Amino acid sequence: MTEIAAKASALRWLWITLLVIVLDLGSKYLADTLLEYARPIPVLPIFDLTLLYNKGAAFSFLSGAGGWQRWLFILIAGGVSALLLIWMRRTPVRPWWLGVGLALLLGGALGNLYDRIVYGHVVDFISVHYAGWYFPAFNLADSAITLGAGLLIFDMLFGGKSAAGEDKT
Repeated sequence: MTEIAAKASALRWLWITLLVIVLDLGSKYLADTLLEYARPIPVLPIFDLTLLYNKGAAFSFLSGAGGWQRWLFILIAGGVSALLLIWMRRTPVRPWWLGVGLALLLGGALGNLYDRIVYGHVVDFISVHYAGWYFPAFNLADSAITLGAGLLIFDMLFGGKSAAGEDKT
């Protein structure tokens, strides 16, 4: 193995982070520009485009807290993003799913962090519902975070070393 290959890290997947940020911010811009606030536009029987602003965290946690939560979530997202970069730097390029998962998490965190810093809220516009039950609105950054977390869980369950000490990758 060459020295360059030995030093390859999951930072190789940062292009995915950039792609998530571009797609997320672009889709939020379009939603904020083209949609009327809180007015659903049906796309499918279970899916609407509905522009909403979330001042809280996931599932609008602390959204009515009076404003201080914005700074708390900015600090948390900034700290988590820094830790994800360090983790990516220390993670080998293989297995691919771990690096891709970290890149997705980072892209989603940075997309929502941008919203919090610039607007004071996160722009959500994807609304999924069934038989009168509505899942909280979300955006592409949230989807990337969910997919990235899923890949990290996959790595915890199936990645790493086997009982015999052999690398599964």
